[in-house]
Amino acid sequence: MTTDTASNIINDIARQLMAVKPTERAMNLRTHFELPCIETLRELMAHIKGVIFPQFYGSDIFDDTAKAYQLLLEQTCHGIASTQRISCEEAHPQAEQLAQRFLQRLPEIKRLLLTDVSAVTHNDPAAGSHIEAVFCYPVVEAMAHYRSAHEMLNLGIPLLPRIITEMAHSATGIDIHPAAQIGEYFAIDHGTGVVIGETTIIGNHVMLYQGVTLGARNFHYDLQGNPINEPRHPIVEDNVTIYSNASILGRVRIGHDSVIGGNTWITHDVPAGSRIVQGREKE
Repeated sequence: MTTDTASNIINDIARQLMAVKPTERAMNLRTHFELPCIETLRELMAHIKGVIFPQFYGSDIFDDTAKAYQLLLEQTCHGIASTQRISCEEAHPQAEQLAQRFLQRLPEIKRLLLTDVSAVTHNDPAAGSHIEAVFCYPVVEAMAHYRSAHEMLNLGIPLLPRIITEMAHSATGIDIHPAAQIGEYFAIDHGTGVVIGETTIIGNHVMLYQGVTLGARNFHYDLQGNPINEPRHPIVEDNVTIYSNASILGRVRIGHDSVIGGNTWITHDVPAGSRIVQGREKE
C-alpha cells in the first residue's frame, strides 16, 4: 500500500468517525468541553497518598497538599463543565468551593485509612508491619481511592469519584463503588475479585477475603425502561468476617459478629452471631 493510498484511507475513515450518528447524539457523547483526564487523576491520587502517607508516596506534605488542590480544582472544573454543558470559566467558582471542601476532609480520610491499615495488620499474621501493609497490600491502595472518591461523591463532584475507584479496580482487582458506605477498621485479605456494590452498607471491624461479592440480586425499572436506583445491596453489621468467594446478594442484613463461610450463596437475612457454612453432602 502506497503512502498516498494509506493517507486517503485514513482521511476517509476519520471523516466517517467525525460524522455524528443519531445514537451518539442521543447518548450525549459529543462534547466540545474538556473532559477529566485519567492520567491527571492518577497524579492527583499520588499527591493525596503523599498527604496521607508522607515519605511513602511524597516528600513534603505542604507541597503535596497544594498540588492535590490544584489538580482537583482543574479536574473538577472539567467534570462540572462536561456534565452541566457550561464553560470551565463558568464552572470555576463551584469547582473552587468543592475542591476547598474536599481539602478540609483530608484529615478525616487519613484517620479512616489509618484504621484500615491497622485492621490489615491485626487480621493477617503475614503482614509483618504497618509499613509492609501500606506498601504491599492492595486493600490499602483500593481504600485510599475509595475513601477519597466517597468524599468527592458526597460533596457532589461529578464523574471523578467513579473514575478514581475504577482506577483502583484496574490496579488491584478490588471493585468498590464510591457510593458504598464503609465504616472504620475495614480489611480485605488478598482482595482479587472483591465486588462491593453502590448501595452496600458496611459497619466497623469487617473483614473480607478474596472473591467476595456484595451485590444486587435484581432491580426494578421505571415506566421508561430505565433501572431504578434504589437500595439493592447488602447491609453488613459490625465485626463480621466473610470468607473467600461468598456471594451475598440483595438488600439483606448480615447481623453483627457473624461469620460467613467460603463459597456460600446468601439471599436472606442472617441473625447476629451466626456461623454460615456450606452444607455437607449426605452419604
